[in-house]
Amino acid sequence: MRILLSNDDGYFAPGIEHLARALASVAEITVVAPERDRSGASNSLTLDRPLSLRQSENGFYYVNGTPTDCVHLAVTGMLEAMPDMVVSGINDGANMGDDTIYSGTVAAATEGYLLGVPSVAVSLCGKAGVHYETAARVALEVVEMIQRKRSGEPVLLNVNVPDVPYAALNGWAVTRLGKRHKAEAVVRTLTPRNETVYWVGAAGEAQDAGEETDFHAVASGWVSITPLQIDLTHNAQLAMVRSWLPR
Repeated sequence: MRILLSNDDGYFAPGIEHLARALASVAEITVVAPERDRSGASNSLTLDRPLSLRQSENGFYYVNGTPTDCVHLAVTGMLEAMPDMVVSGINDGANMGDDTIYSGTVAAATEGYLLGVPSVAVSLCGKAGVHYETAARVALEVVEMIQRKRSGEPVLLNVNVPDVPYAALNGWAVTRLGKRHKAEAVVRTLTPRNETVYWVGAAGEAQDAGEETDFHAVASGWVSITPLQIDLTHNAQLAMVRSWLPR
């Protein structure tokens, strides 16, 4: 089995090192990740300049672009054969609810999915970032599950793992995405040159965090697995918008 690894924290991040070590026991691993932290890059592609691909001393490849760039470049131009799977992470922090829209971790996995490859995004849910080995072990188990139970179509799984020892996990839960409250306002401040600048505010607290959501599962000590899709069509509003059209 061939697995392409990427992330949004950069090729030097501890999460991708843990992930590579764990998955090397079951697959041939290639790492292609951003050259720097690109958290929040979402699904952006770099179209205004060429991309460079370099290799670090540990064998990981890095690209001067976004997480989506990394997977797109690897699958469509760098690799001699299509990978059997794309795994993105281990992200330093959760990617749940509305966060998935902005997440570069999820975006890297999404690009693999769009290119026809089963893909998984893995995030470690905690501010301390302590138990990467837990998330790496969970990632390995998810990869093995996909390999054993592979369906006829690619899957895109968003996996969030509590930042606890593996033995302390309560189990696994298949969830839907929750929803946050409105984000906090931007923070305005002055530079030493007396120029006004703005920091994007913190994400809001969870608003929809019921029993079936990813927020609830992780808060209860469960690994959250959410199958994602890319169709953004609001089917319930199709008839309404048709009614607006001139007769």
